[in-house]
Amino acid sequence: MTTNTKPGFAPAASPHASTTLHTPDDAIIAGETTIPSQGDSMPAYYARPKEVNGPLPVVMVIQEIFGVHEHIRDICRRLALEGYLAVAPELYFRQGDPNDFADIQTLLSGLVSKVPDAQVLADLDHVANWAARNGGDAHRLLTTGFCWGGRIAWLYAAHNPQLKAAVAWYGKLVGEKSLNSPKHPVDIAVELNAPVLGLYGAQDTGIPLDTVETMRQALRAANARAEIVVYPEAGHAFNADYRPSYHEESAKDGWQRMLAWFAQYGGVTRQA
Repeated sequence: MTTNTKPGFAPAASPHASTTLHTPDDAIIAGETTIPSQGDSMPAYYARPKEVNGPLPVVMVIQEIFGVHEHIRDICRRLALEGYLAVAPELYFRQGDPNDFADIQTLLSGLVSKVPDAQVLADLDHVANWAARNGGDAHRLLTTGFCWGGRIAWLYAAHNPQLKAAVAWYGKLVGEKSLNSPKHPVDIAVELNAPVLGLYGAQDTGIPLDTVETMRQALRAANARAEIVVYPEAGHAFNADYRPSYHEESAKDGWQRMLAWFAQYGGVTRQA
């Protein structure tokens, strides 16, 4: 059992871009913690505002394939500045450490493919329980995920009836089924408990537009509360400001849409 305790970015996420954002933590409290889950102590990163009036709405931040590295931690800090208790659990921790892999292909085959969806969803349930005991409001539970985590965000919206809303950033919608991944988002459209906002890039070669349209049709057929936004000029990982794939205009619009989506379903009320 290993954990990502190294600061900075995962090696497989290189090369890094000059557009990397860093959110200061002057107005927030942020750091490492462990969360009891399925008999283990799961490492996690959390961030919350310093000034707290009552329980905070909770956002579970679901990692990219690279784990809870600096970008995901910064996402937590950004959410804390918006008034959320943000928690990013290390969801690979039983299977390995993303820092041990130098490139994306070996990371996917050597680690990511070994992580069962059922394990991940159960771990997220324990994150929700932990948050409710540590300053979070159990009745205002939200989640967002990126890349690998975007797919999981869709799945979790069908898994936990207590979830109020989810935002999935460029998570795969269809795929081959396996023992570890028996269902994909297109398979659970009819089972969604919470409204989901999906944010996708038209130039994403890994998530072709025809699969996005397949998901839209499945959502319409299920009469699901969901919306999918496709950014014409964006590719995969367009919110990853530390990578060359970053598309600032789409990323900023997606972030504002996410905050508005959360506000609509129990998150922090936004000022007009």
